[in-house]
Amino acid sequence: MNDFKYEIIIYWSNGDSCYIAEVPELPGCMADGKTYSETLSNIEVIIGEWIETAKEMGREIPRPKGKLMYA
Repeated sequence: MNDFKYEIIIYWSNGDSCYIAEVPELPGCMADGKTYSETLSNIEVIIGEWIETAKEMGREIPRPKGKLMYA
């Protein structure tokens, strides 16, 4: 498990028949999975890749702001 502190929103998508995970603070950072735990594992990988790509491109990486920032 990675030590990322970003808020992760996971929900069931009837249209896709899978769970979807989104990280609101990282634009476009999303993953899916057949189970909740698979989805959480997948989004942790994608967060790492998102951050690595941003670093390579010289883009700013948002600092985690914590729970319910977007509620």
